[in-house]
Amino acid sequence: MKNQLAGTGALLRLALRRDRVMMPVWMLVTTLMVVSMPGSLGSVYATAAERARAAASMNANSSMRALYGPVFDDSLGALTAWRGGVYAAVLAAAMSLVIVVRHTREEEETGRQELLSAAMVGRRAPLTAALLAALTANACTALLVAAGLAGQGAPGAVALGLAVAATGILFACTAAIAAQLTESARAAKGITAAVLGAAFVLKAAGDSGTEGGRSALTWASPLGWVENVRAFAAERWWVLLLFAAAVTVQTGAAYALAGRRDLGMSFLPSRPGPAEGRLGTAGALAWRLQRGSVLGWSASFLIAGVVFGGMADGAADLVGDNDRTREIIERMGGQSAAGAQGAQGAQGALTDAFLATMAGMFGMIAALYAVSALLRLGGEESGGCAEPLLANAVGRLRWAGGHLAVAFGGSALILLLAGLGLGLGHGREPGAAIGATLAQLPAVWLIGALAALLYGAVPQYAAAAWAVAGGVLALGWVGPALNLPQAVLNLSPFAHLPRLPGAQALDPAPLLALTALAAALTAAGLGALRRRDMIA
Repeated sequence: MKNQLAGTGALLRLALRRDRVMMPVWMLVTTLMVVSMPGSLGSVYATAAERARAAASMNANSSMRALYGPVFDDSLGALTAWRGGVYAAVLAAAMSLVIVVRHTREEEETGRQELLSAAMVGRRAPLTAALLAALTANACTALLVAAGLAGQGAPGAVALGLAVAATGILFACTAAIAAQLTESARAAKGITAAVLGAAFVLKAAGDSGTEGGRSALTWASPLGWVENVRAFAAERWWVLLLFAAAVTVQTGAAYALAGRRDLGMSFLPSRPGPAEGRLGTAGALAWRLQRGSVLGWSASFLIAGVVFGGMADGAADLVGDNDRTREIIERMGGQSAAGAQGAQGAQGALTDAFLATMAGMFGMIAALYAVSALLRLGGEESGGCAEPLLANAVGRLRWAGGHLAVAFGGSALILLLAGLGLGLGHGREPGAAIGATLAQLPAVWLIGALAALLYGAVPQYAAAAWAVAGGVLALGWVGPALNLPQAVLNLSPFAHLPRLPGAQALDPAPLLALTALAAALTAAGLGALRRRDMIA
């Protein structure tokens, strides 16, 4: 066994060096999302009575329980754990799956692991190094979260930090198993992401139907374990043992699978090609490669739209007479109920502001899809798949154009379905909601165009597009709640879009300006791609 772990230390140092930017940024974003909440929640619910009323209102609302889980106490710490605990755990899980797949299956797929294995590297060393890198990142996240929330109560801060880190480590092990099962890094990430999505659906279904996190469906999900740790509310430390048991079982399974396959091979065979038909164009190939992703995002946006649309009418009741909460929703939605005529008009204006907020959030998340679809070009190039294709009668612009069409057209499709879901969930004519989500397209395309420019001009830094998309999402998510200056919020292209639906008139100028800028950046990226050398 010792020989099988030979070289683990060197591989771990290499992994930490390669991820020296990505890991700290991801950890800081996760931590800041959590530690900023006591201040923003304290400004919204300034007194214990307001917090108690809010907790009771949240627990009585099945849609809110599905999204965030139950509230176990009315302290600021407990409200922070309720509002951000599960989502911080999701971010930690996403970070872990990226780390593990990158340093296992992706290394094999690109052929780098074969070169490393020619030296004194044991069979299980790459897997061990990847899991240790994920463990390091999650341990640091736990320390940062615990330190940032220590002022709300040390035991609760430690419990929440450990729950977030334990989720990340658990899904690192899930990713390790997926990396043994498939030959593709993309498929391994997709399998792990699907498991993470299923865990969230189980938790949401359980919390929606049963109060207090007692549902069997909630307990069947690792994300349900996070909320049942009950940080800042008589902590249940024994729940962490469930994470330990699951990690032990999955780690054993991953090591057993790793010892029973050859380098580069997998247990699930890959399809040799199209089962039927033929691929006559570069665009058809791009669609074949990315259609699974497009369909998955489309289904997710449609379902999420229905859920959020169903919550819209209850927005005014949930806000009640809390002026600070109303101000945050109105600021995110870009409109005010102050000038509305009567209580009915004020409620309608607040509902429109809530729908506009949701449309904006769908747009910012769609930007992540656009970046992912465009950076598939880099994966095809670095994986050696682009070279034989371009050696035929296929130019670089046609090849890249196929993926651009999927990225830009796919983002339009998922936003259209999100708007349709909002309209159906809200129970009114979906045209206004579809218009609100499609109005986000110019900003989505601008961020996608920036990814195209980075890939075309400086492919080694193309991953920086993720930081841009993530920063825009974080700014739109927490900026209004933190009352950031408008000059800071304006750094996001989404801040310049009209907020629809509502009384605000549609101004086409920012839509045209952002679209023109996106077209210019895309053209510049294609021009740079045409001139530069391809990765060897």
